[in-house]
Amino acid sequence: LSQVAADEGILHASGAGVPPVTKDYCIIYNSKWTSLPKSLDNATFRTLENLTSTVLCSPSEAPSGVMKDKAVAVMRGNCTFLEKARIAQSLGAKMLLIASKSRLSSISDNKTDFEDVTLPVALIRYNDIVDMQQMLGNEVNVTLYSPPLPQFDYSMVVIFLIAVSTVALGGYWSGVTELENLKTIASPGERETRRKKEENVTFTPITVVFFVAICCVMLVLLYFFYKWLVYVIISVFCLASAMSLYNCLAALVGEIPFGQCRITCGNKTIEVRLIFLAVFCTAAAVVWAVFRNEDRWAWILQDILGVAFCLNFIKTLKMPNFKSCVILLGLLLLYDVFFVFITPFITKNGASIMVEVAAGPFGNSEKLPVVIRVPRLEHSASTLCDLPFALLGFGDIIVPGLLVAYCRRFDVQTSSSSIYYISCTIAYAVGMVLTFVVLALMKMGQPALLYLVPCTLITSSLVAWRRKEMKKFWKGSSYQVGWMP
Repeated sequence: LSQVAADEGILHASGAGVPPVTKDYCIIYNSKWTSLPKSLDNATFRTLENLTSTVLCSPSEAPSGVMKDKAVAVMRGNCTFLEKARIAQSLGAKMLLIASKSRLSSISDNKTDFEDVTLPVALIRYNDIVDMQQMLGNEVNVTLYSPPLPQFDYSMVVIFLIAVSTVALGGYWSGVTELENLKTIASPGERETRRKKEENVTFTPITVVFFVAICCVMLVLLYFFYKWLVYVIISVFCLASAMSLYNCLAALVGEIPFGQCRITCGNKTIEVRLIFLAVFCTAAAVVWAVFRNEDRWAWILQDILGVAFCLNFIKTLKMPNFKSCVILLGLLLLYDVFFVFITPFITKNGASIMVEVAAGPFGNSEKLPVVIRVPRLEHSASTLCDLPFALLGFGDIIVPGLLVAYCRRFDVQTSSSSIYYISCTIAYAVGMVLTFVVLALMKMGQPALLYLVPCTLITSSLVAWRRKEMKKFWKGSSYQVGWMP
């Protein structure tokens, strides 16, 4: 007999107050056992009877008559869903909610065994039952429904704008810095100083391979030791994002005609306004760290810090030539695809290592702050059950952004009217759109680099080939070749 899978739905709970306070919760049910209405308009409310003190594995566990025409909540226990459902139905219940203290899993069983079961059966988190009574009181009416999944969520538009703007601005900023460096080189001594400085922030092919290897090791360590390493990542993010925000805002603060007086400490002097800026950036990172699990607004602060981190990374870390860009983007593309699509065949639970780490394995409440988060704007069961936020990893911004920044610097060094920069930025935007289209069609997480890397690399190559500059673009401009080892 064929096995049937589980579906996601919504439990809509309503309190007894006037006007009634309502709240939605995630449920897992099986559409082959029972069908749920698509909206609240056709849903029937039942009074909730909280019997989570029992597992309902025998009729004697329930007090006589308390289940009649009610929605009953019991604990999961050791007996099967089928046994619980038959007992609840025989005692007059009209809905069965099975509370689980562990992660919600699929409800599957032989379809024919449930032909005599007519009441809806759903799995719900035990913490949600507790929250329901704390928020709504002891008199709660509930109903179940399963709205269709939205084809498109407008949070994707916000993600798109943030990603493309960050990549474009980071690339442009890198070009401005390169132009300033070119203008300030007036003597061999200054050129030599610049060489030493640039080598400290330049990725060579060997450095690229080493960097990707570290990424692989770190991801595997996070998968196995998440509950400890997550706090290390949070600490590093706070420090790096505060420094990045300071670097991003320092240029703007320089235009403010206030606070230019300096304070001398030893042999060093610093402007007063930069002290206030450092305090502000540190405070922003500390506030996020303290309130990082506050879903109503903490995501805004995380995105601001994340964008600053990505901008500073793109501007600071320089790719010396297109060859290094190809190696970096190619290896990270393989890394992304392997840990998303291949690792489910290796792990015991059949889950992707990348997805598990991004979502927080084993139901860990702490999440890695390495993503841009935007609340989903379309209401659906998936929003409640999976992730209430649309996510885009920092790597999906930084990695293609390094190529865009190289294109911008190459434009500056060869006076090519920003053709490489504009083309690569447009290619990145096209790659993001393609990622969202595939995401909407396949209804599963996608490694964005699978689409971003080909779009940006192929576009940059075509522009260089069309302009007959591929050799120079591959090895770096004549300006770079003069000092690169």
